[in-house]
Amino acid sequence: METILIVDDEKNYLLILRAVLEEEGFEVLTALNGQEALAVHETSDLDLILTDMKMPGIDGIELLERAKAIDPDLPVIMMTAHGTVDKAVEAMQKGAYSYLLKPFDNERLILYVKKAISMYQVVKENRRLRSAVESQYRFGNIIGKSKAMHAVFETIEKVAPSNATVLIEGESGTGKELVAKSIHFNSPRRDRPFVAVNCSALAENLLESELFGHEKGAFTGAAAMKKGRFELADGGTLFLDEIGELSPNLQVKLLRVLQERVFERVGGVRPVAVDIRIIAATNKNLKQEMMAGRFREDLYYRLNVVHIILPSLKDRREDIRLLLDHFIKKYAAERKSPLPVKGVDQEVDRLFYDYSWPGNIRELENLIERVMILCPGEIIRVSDLPNDFKDNVYNTLHLEGIPADAKLYETLAMIEKAMIVRALKMANNVQSHAADLLGIGKSGLNQKIKKYNLDLAQNHRADYLYKD
Repeated sequence: METILIVDDEKNYLLILRAVLEEEGFEVLTALNGQEALAVHETSDLDLILTDMKMPGIDGIELLERAKAIDPDLPVIMMTAHGTVDKAVEAMQKGAYSYLLKPFDNERLILYVKKAISMYQVVKENRRLRSAVESQYRFGNIIGKSKAMHAVFETIEKVAPSNATVLIEGESGTGKELVAKSIHFNSPRRDRPFVAVNCSALAENLLESELFGHEKGAFTGAAAMKKGRFELADGGTLFLDEIGELSPNLQVKLLRVLQERVFERVGGVRPVAVDIRIIAATNKNLKQEMMAGRFREDLYYRLNVVHIILPSLKDRREDIRLLLDHFIKKYAAERKSPLPVKGVDQEVDRLFYDYSWPGNIRELENLIERVMILCPGEIIRVSDLPNDFKDNVYNTLHLEGIPADAKLYETLAMIEKAMIVRALKMANNVQSHAADLLGIGKSGLNQKIKKYNLDLAQNHRADYLYKD
């Protein structure tokens, strides 16, 4: 139950407003002056302050300033007579949510109160999620609260202190290198080098030299001895990205290093010993590559001591908002506009949730980086998004996926149920927020939840009508 503090030096107003708001289901506290209000604020968990402007002692403006010092996000609605409208405008400039001119009707009061509290609930939920990310779900820059990512974090915690070889699989853009770095920087090797090499970026002969180094004169252009990535990573971690692209010849040489921790530079005969941990990553299913004869079986089992599979972004949609907030903060400095971006509107939230994100987290980050430069206001709106992105999202519902003999009422009911499940999931099962997303009343939503026998305790998937 949300708690509202009403502050007014007229007792009759307190009694009337209290009765109106309690009838709407709010818990109501009252204070006759600003000093009393501050005492209540410091000892109570409030969701809104509704205060008169003119009061003896601490007036509404001063109460606003001191209340904001305690909780900058707490909404404050000012009540004022016509003669103090200028003061009300001043209050808005100092952070008041809105103001009501006395006398006002009950419906207007309730509308303002519900909107302010709804906004504050979103702010508090974002606070909670940020706290959860920082305390429980964060490893470096890896962000997530989904069950799939929680499992990844648990594996990182367990494997990091060891020297075990790790194989990370996942689609492009899912953050495989971030996971590798997290393992390294949470390990005893954290003070030693983390060296990364992309096995698909170089031709075979160049990659061999890059990995193992070369002696002077080993080939044309080798004017001096050069250490390779294995030597540079000595004592630390070597991250082999796109390991599935290694040629058969390099697979054999890598297997020897994993077995013996010894190699020779290109053109050399002297063995070089190294103490390294290997973390490999691929966007392929390496076991299928092995079974198809494209990857050595013995090397596969050497690499696959600990196996981490990173989920695609479409399989962890509950993390999208956390990632979105993170990237908005990350690229805030690149904005030329003096207005900071505070978030996205509800339609953008829905679009991001519906989109299949084929480029995964990398695609989301690139989109936000672009939007942060071009967005003119404080809220990212649909009009700020690139047209090609909007076209892809709006085409995610495919009529050809619906059988030709499907009954209209059955199909509409299926779509309605999917949208309700999706809205509940986006709103973390807070029904008032889900109702706002759907544009219906809370009582109407309750009826539909009962109609479809939805179990709010389960983690429903709402994307079965939508193309992934």
